[in-house]
Amino acid sequence: MTEQAPEPLTLDLARDLQNTLRAEIAPGLSERELDAVEARFGFTFSADHRVFLAAGLPHGSRSWPDWRNGDPEDLAERLSQPVEGVLFDVEHNGFWHPAWSPRPAGTSNALQIARSELAAVPQLVPVYSHRYLPGTAGECGHPVLSVHQTDIIIYGNDLADYIRNEFTGRASSLPARATVGFWSYVVHGGPGTDVAAPTPYTPYAMSAQEAAEHLRMLALERLIGRQHYPHQLIEAGLTALVLDVETESLPLLAGLSRTEHENADALFEQVLAELALTGGLPSDDTETPWETARWELVRWWLRLIVNGSLAPGAGGDVITYEGWGALARPQSLRPLVDKVDAYNDWEVIRHGTREQLAGAIVAEAERLLAGPWPPLD
Repeated sequence: MTEQAPEPLTLDLARDLQNTLRAEIAPGLSERELDAVEARFGFTFSADHRVFLAAGLPHGSRSWPDWRNGDPEDLAERLSQPVEGVLFDVEHNGFWHPAWSPRPAGTSNALQIARSELAAVPQLVPVYSHRYLPGTAGECGHPVLSVHQTDIIIYGNDLADYIRNEFTGRASSLPARATVGFWSYVVHGGPGTDVAAPTPYTPYAMSAQEAAEHLRMLALERLIGRQHYPHQLIEAGLTALVLDVETESLPLLAGLSRTEHENADALFEQVLAELALTGGLPSDDTETPWETARWELVRWWLRLIVNGSLAPGAGGDVITYEGWGALARPQSLRPLVDKVDAYNDWEVIRHGTREQLAGAIVAEAERLLAGPWPPLD
């Protein structure tokens, strides 16, 4: 099936989107102003970003870059942050792109090579806070990326999808995809986490009951459209088998070799049917798509965060996207989302103070789990 591409942004749609923002909207930038910004800072807006800014200029909050009256040093720093974040991980966290020449032993030489390589990657242009669009002249439909060092995730399939997701809690059903060179690698193959990619958790089950619950949660993730790597299904099957969960197909799923990974999905479905888990899944009969399933999954992701099976930042990003966004921004999740946003703040990343904020995410997860479910707004 041919993948559906996002529609080009129009001025009318851009204005409709801006009406949903909690921001003041100044008159849009003229073509001359847009050209002047590009010339001054040495980058190009993508086509849909130009349309969005021509429709109106959100301002009144530091999160929105003010391309008309903003501090030039602040704007330049925002533009440099994605590359500087990658360089930070090169220096401190061992990041190295496989297409670069072999990493030299000395840190200064490694940084010199990395900076030279990064000079050729597509420029990322700030949209809001640490959300960025690739700056590719004349092109539209690129995803909006949430960027902090090499922890990069997709927050919308295009600019319109991002605005709906971030500010109204409505996202499209289009499959998320990264489209631009180096940044696509970081999302899909590097250390970053794509919120629409398989949940990056570690299996945790210690009993047959927990193993069956694990299988059910994977089934719920599939129900709302999340994907799984074959090895995740196989590991879940193997864990259940070791913990004495009994079905006819479970040994077949658990025993799949790497060359047999294409059989994992079908065998997983058989295991679900044999455990009578398929018939017990929630139906999509509420105003919010898969509302019951999503609340159940939010509780599971919170448990994974608390028991250490899912990193607080990655888990918080998934809950923000699949819970907060898809469930129309429930106020009960707002404290968690605020802590995740603080954890992802560039200044926090740059000053190395994320550990304390990771603890705050865990504490908020514990608080939510101790209360009624779903939590009351």
